[in-house]
Amino acid sequence: MDTNFDKKIFIDNFKSSCNKVQIKKFSKGETVTTYIEKRNQICIVLSGEVDLIRYDVNGNKTIISHFIDNEVFGEVFYPANTNNELFAIARKNSEVLFFTYDTLLYKCRRNCDFHKSLVSNLSELFLEQIIDLNLRIELLTKRSIRGKILTYFDILSKRSLRKTFSLPFSYTDLADYLSVDRSAMMREFKLLIDDGFIRKNGSKITLLY
Repeated sequence: MDTNFDKKIFIDNFKSSCNKVQIKKFSKGETVTTYIEKRNQICIVLSGEVDLIRYDVNGNKTIISHFIDNEVFGEVFYPANTNNELFAIARKNSEVLFFTYDTLLYKCRRNCDFHKSLVSNLSELFLEQIIDLNLRIELLTKRSIRGKILTYFDILSKRSLRKTFSLPFSYTDLADYLSVDRSAMMREFKLLIDDGFIRKNGSKITLLY
């Protein structure tokens, strides 16, 4: 990983320096994109929050990923097929940058230096998302509801560098993200509190271990 790579500065330059990007605004609840068509899009959240959601044949909802400012998503990370449609939905009013991966094969009409920089820094741009996907796999492989909850709390604690943090989801959406039953999850929350693992105040969690 290049310790000199500043993703925020890079994205700010991306917005202003390349004529192949599109920037769009979305209202809360609006569909940002779907993964059913192979558009080879790279999407970056400039502001707001976006959830990647899947519905199974019975209409059950799973939140696959949650993206905040400067995070990257798009079909390049997930193979799309007709039986596995994914929806990127704005959780809040959001602004998103779109870039088609295929255009990396061609020069900008300006032959801009930034486009050359984009190619050379592509691995850095994707690295955080690849790490997040690996963490997601680790989370879902936990066999128990308690294991999933505590693993997720550990991830949030490490990201914030604090023992106290706020959940980015409602409890209903957290259950969808962890792929567990909400009632069973809330029972496990109570047990974790009773057993001295956590303290809970609304959406704020404090780890006691």
